[in-house]
Amino acid sequence: MHSIFKKISLVLSITAFIVGCDTPSALVTVVEANVDSNPLKIAPLTEVQEKSWGAKDLIKDTIPGMSIEKTYTEILPKKSGVQTIVAVIDSGIDINHEDLKNAIWTNPKEIPGNGKDDDNNGYIDDIHGWNFLGDVETEQLELARIIDRYDTEFKGKTIAQIPANKRSTFLMYQKARAERTEKYEELLGYKQEYTQILRQVKISHAAVSKKLGKETYTPKELRAIQNPTEEMQNHIAFLSQMFQFEDTIPSFIKNIEETLEQIEGQLKNYGLQVNYRSILGDNPYDITDTSYGNNNVIGPKPEVARHGTHVGGIIAAQRNNGIGMDGVANSNIKLMVLRAVPNGDEYDKDIALAIRYAVDNGAKVINTSFGKYYAQNPEWVYEAIQYAAKNDVLIVNAAGNEGLNLDDPSNRVYPNDQLDTTSEMSDTFLTIGALNDTYGSEMVASFSNYGKSNVDIFAPGEHIWSTTPNNTYEFLGGTSMAAPNVAGIAAMLRSYYPRLKAKRIKQIIINSGLSITNSVIVAGDQTKRAKFNELSKSGKIANMYNAFKLAEINN
Repeated sequence: MHSIFKKISLVLSITAFIVGCDTPSALVTVVEANVDSNPLKIAPLTEVQEKSWGAKDLIKDTIPGMSIEKTYTEILPKKSGVQTIVAVIDSGIDINHEDLKNAIWTNPKEIPGNGKDDDNNGYIDDIHGWNFLGDVETEQLELARIIDRYDTEFKGKTIAQIPANKRSTFLMYQKARAERTEKYEELLGYKQEYTQILRQVKISHAAVSKKLGKETYTPKELRAIQNPTEEMQNHIAFLSQMFQFEDTIPSFIKNIEETLEQIEGQLKNYGLQVNYRSILGDNPYDITDTSYGNNNVIGPKPEVARHGTHVGGIIAAQRNNGIGMDGVANSNIKLMVLRAVPNGDEYDKDIALAIRYAVDNGAKVINTSFGKYYAQNPEWVYEAIQYAAKNDVLIVNAAGNEGLNLDDPSNRVYPNDQLDTTSEMSDTFLTIGALNDTYGSEMVASFSNYGKSNVDIFAPGEHIWSTTPNNTYEFLGGTSMAAPNVAGIAAMLRSYYPRLKAKRIKQIIINSGLSITNSVIVAGDQTKRAKFNELSKSGKIANMYNAFKLAEINN
């Protein structure tokens, strides 16, 4: 997620160095292979496998992919599909990317550039979707917005002083304030520690580089320095420890500088008394105030669309064009771009309106790779989710990246389709956990949220190669990457089996996955293990080949 669940990837061990049609009958299922006994892959992945591991087949390749290549080889040559739209609600997409430009949806009812709302949908010149953020890049976290909104009313008061009809809001405010204080102070501590590390490593590196006469050197060359002074011995000892984390000291310095940039960004997200949204001119707490945003679905600059571009590529990057990578879906699938997720927490209004836009403008699948743990107007999003269900649209949602059990009521993440911890308000909403590329006990990504009731299925989500702005490609990881993998399968099923309703597609994806009962490590904690089938409702990993086989039976 960018981390859309905003969890900084801090190498905490470094701090140790700081000392000084369809309501049919029951779904017909397919017989699946017993994969619990599948051998573990011993050899490391090749470069080609690394960049396409999510497409591999567990039985054939001993990699926990989704059998995409097998589907294209054995099933799809005999079939043809219809154009199907997937709405990507995210940070924007670089629609000019070499691997995506042919996969972008174009609104057939809108005349480009005439400054008119030709299709009368409320959005002027919405050629490829809509940008609900305008030029906004950074945003506060929801908890910071809650504090700003209610500080004057609630600060310094006890619950006994609060009217009964406002006590739930007061409790949310109190929780937000306590969490914000804790997290902000924690980030300031990290900033200080990393700044100290960076300062010391630059001093030591400068001294050693001067001594050796070069910027890049090996640990062996470092240890071979002759007749070092006491000061040089300290530099050698310090830098030797840094080689545990990077192959060169310049790359270590770059890593620390990037981490400090992440921390600075997080501090902005937790900031108070700021209003990044003021340039939009709307009231974010009025769902009827809809005249805002623009049609620039990339955003104010391509770089802000990094996350959404990566998500879009996973779904529908052009296949077999000899460049970059292949998306899950083929040329039948078009991406509708809805920019609603900033660097920070999204507003409930933007998400609700984006879902409704997607439904009203023909999307059959919506990908939602974002989330937060506070929401001031979740009812708007719930109503939009139910609107999607009533209109036969499937939503594929990322579970989140904090390694939490979502069945615990205190870990409620938004958006969701939960009425309570065990029942749902929508039968067309899928929540996806993330897998690593190694089959076995470590196959669940260390960051992935999970839940027997509130996560539906797992899919490849760690170390995923996909498109990024300006014709580049990167490996990124998160349940943000797992969700579009499943959205790609869902889109293909809707394309090749258009008679099947969204709720039936959801059932097919869940029922056709590969069941695994082996014990796995949960949340990256070696002492915390569970059977894989206890971590989601299905107990399975998504499989495109089986999904097509099952759809064929049930079509």
